[in-house]
Amino acid sequence: MNQETINRIRKFSEDRDWDQFHAPANLAKSVVIEAAELLECFQWDNDNYDLQSVKEELADVLICSQQLLDKLGLDADEIVNLKMSQNEAKYPVEKAKGKALKYDQL
Repeated sequence: MNQETINRIRKFSEDRDWDQFHAPANLAKSVVIEAAELLECFQWDNDNYDLQSVKEELADVLICSQQLLDKLGLDADEIVNLKMSQNEAKYPVEKAKGKALKYDQL
């Protein structure tokens, strides 16, 4: 997410004095709730879904995630790259390519 978008998310909450409600646990709950709403878009049909609804729910997941990053003082690029390094070690291409197995089953 670019800095302009991050600032817009921050300003939205600041303007409404909503930071008081943004305890890490509340934001983590919100991520899960919004992710469930995203999943609901695919509940009855994997192929025929409303892309606009998917975009809106996915945006909500990202917004809540950014708010949680802010609350915990974390940087998205830093933690994603750390996790990708861990994933690359767990799932080396030569063992995992084309397989949907968990790392301990490779």
